[in-house]
Amino acid sequence: MGFDRKPRFVTFDMNGTLIQFRINDAIREVLGDRLPPEIADDFLQACKAYRIDECMGDYKPFHQIVADSMERASRRLGLDYREDDARAVYDHVPTFGPYPGVTEALNRLAEAYPLVIVTNSDTAHALRLAENLKAPFEDVISAEEMGVYKPRLRAFEYMLDKLGSTPDEIVHVSASPMYDHRSAAVTGIRNKVYVDRGFEHDESWLGYERITDIADLPVLLGLPRP
Repeated sequence: MGFDRKPRFVTFDMNGTLIQFRINDAIREVLGDRLPPEIADDFLQACKAYRIDECMGDYKPFHQIVADSMERASRRLGLDYREDDARAVYDHVPTFGPYPGVTEALNRLAEAYPLVIVTNSDTAHALRLAENLKAPFEDVISAEEMGVYKPRLRAFEYMLDKLGSTPDEIVHVSASPMYDHRSAAVTGIRNKVYVDRGFEHDESWLGYERITDIADLPVLLGLPRP
């Protein structure tokens, strides 16, 4: 086992860690020919940056995060913004499914540990996406419930309060040092697993265990290989 003690809970980021968060594909599909190929990559990068920025302020519903980020990116790059486009992108989210191997790994872990999701999705989408994972969860904690988005520290404080746990009783799993592991470290969660899916830089100074295959997670947490 990669940690000093058996965790009371294994907590997970969901979108981008367990769920393939294909929001860029949704934006491309919704905008179609109105997104010129020569600026498409810049537009998608701007939408991502503005989503992060919007998450750092006061809480607003996730559909508004999507809308405001797309509006800001459209203004910056000279595209026509339509509210219906943003809503259509948001409506794609609950159709997203898990990465390969995730369902199997989660069900193996659930035999030994209570699993918890803490996600930037709103409650309705969080529950539907958790259903797409086809695994049992002790709790699904949404940004709507918390009244704040990760990487705000309050998200992790809320999670610990709700679970009635101390930071050393948690192993937190995420593919995002930026959204999750930095904040988890500040709130005292020492036991962390970085699922490196290639879309963020490794920040090994945060003291997590790094894996590239979700199938390694049960083994890291002390379960035998199948």
